[in-house]
Amino acid sequence: MAFTFQINHDVQFNHDADLLAKAEANRPTLQHAVVKPQRLVKIVADDTAFNGFRAEPSDQDIQQLPSYLLKKDDKLVLDFGDHQVGHFAIDIDAVGSPMDAPLTLHLTFAETPAEIGVDAASYDGWLSSSWIAEETLHLDVLPTHLALPRRYAFRYVEIDVKDTSPKWQASFSNPTVTTSSAVKMSAVPVVKIDDPELKRIDEVSIKTLHDCMQGVFEDGPKRDRRLWLGDLRLQALANYATFDDATLVKRCLYLFGGMTATDGKIPANVFTSPKLTPDDTFMYDYGLFFISTLKDFNDRYHDQQVLTDLYPIAKKELTVGLTQVNDQGLLVPNEDWPVFVDWSNDIDKTAAGQAILIYVLKQFVVLAHAMADPEAAKYDGLIQTYTDAAIQTYYDADQGLFVSGPKREVNIASQVWMVLAHVLDDQANEALMTAAVAKCFPVTGIATPYMYHHIAAALFEAHHQADGIQLIKDYWGKMVSLGADTFFEAFEPEDLQFSPYGSPILNSYCHAWSCTPTYLIRKYVV
Repeated sequence: MAFTFQINHDVQFNHDADLLAKAEANRPTLQHAVVKPQRLVKIVADDTAFNGFRAEPSDQDIQQLPSYLLKKDDKLVLDFGDHQVGHFAIDIDAVGSPMDAPLTLHLTFAETPAEIGVDAASYDGWLSSSWIAEETLHLDVLPTHLALPRRYAFRYVEIDVKDTSPKWQASFSNPTVTTSSAVKMSAVPVVKIDDPELKRIDEVSIKTLHDCMQGVFEDGPKRDRRLWLGDLRLQALANYATFDDATLVKRCLYLFGGMTATDGKIPANVFTSPKLTPDDTFMYDYGLFFISTLKDFNDRYHDQQVLTDLYPIAKKELTVGLTQVNDQGLLVPNEDWPVFVDWSNDIDKTAAGQAILIYVLKQFVVLAHAMADPEAAKYDGLIQTYTDAAIQTYYDADQGLFVSGPKREVNIASQVWMVLAHVLDDQANEALMTAAVAKCFPVTGIATPYMYHHIAAALFEAHHQADGIQLIKDYWGKMVSLGADTFFEAFEPEDLQFSPYGSPILNSYCHAWSCTPTYLIRKYVV
């Protein structure tokens, strides 16, 4: 079960030098810290553990690390105690007879124990194996200070000596990671959270966001290390509730605004290295969420210059988006410009897409009035037209639920987005989510914390406070109970072995779109 991305190789892009210069002017100065491992551990197979492996304390003492001499096929695993993003370094020496052969060394970097426990050679999935976090090195001369040039995301590091020679062994000392982030954890205001489970979920959420805030809001520091628009929208909301860093959001908005397709579409993501490059992947809802992100930013900071610069980009995106709406006011799904909603292709997304369009239109109208756009009234009218069409076409009064697609499918995504778009009034929204909880809970077949965020937000918006809190505990709390230091890219509580790539070693276990419980808790709970 995975979303199919549509790639448009022939698309042409505009590069707005002024907007990209403003993006560069808001590049953050990264914060660094040197972190040392806390202990040595063993990775043990365990069918009851997450993805089948757990870490348990070794009988070796991290303080005695230099005294443990490793020969061919010897291994040890460093545990840094928490999720880290940064550059790894270690001192290595040869002990015994003169060094008569190189050291062949294999390093594995793991966010979870399974990434060490599962044999990387067994991977045969569709995502490139080059993302597997490992290095094989040949070192001709020891002693040396090994400082890896590549940045890694990890908690555990396995040191595997592939070979030395029978005459000498390798000694390792002073392992460190020099971490990086655009923000400091100390910047987050403390709020009183009485529930210990929610407090821990809040802490892990903030750590997830912290580690994804780099030169841009990355989707994940393990992979893809890219700026995705759907992730950005959620990261920005969590950021406003915690680090409150305006400059990084501004930088990301200008990056998207400065690299649009010639027809006005905004790409789903952009690359920032080795040069600024828009991806040739487009998703209907992600493009529209540029408007949402701009509106949320304007609500927070009231930066008129940013609004003036980027409002035309937002309006053009909406204009091209409206070309997908028919004369009856209904969004017509387009395989070449798909609605994402969630990775799952097992749900019909037509009704959810209609609701997302209404949701974004309402936000755009706020911006249009702020810009004194003479066409603002036209968009006000479209909101009513599309809302009426949504109710007439998709609302099933007998069930008290929205249906979607030719099979009149009832799924959680349709209900959630209709609530978030406030297609119905507040009282009807509450009744809708009551029916949705009865019909669609426990939630199954949804793969991403991205969609679970919207389910939780809809529960809170529809005055289902207890259900919203319970969903956070059942979903993100389950990850914490499985040992999560940061929240995962993909997670199905009903299938703890789930991977969209066919192997847990390719999953990202610190992912941007999973960081939002801190926003939800701080907005709706405390």
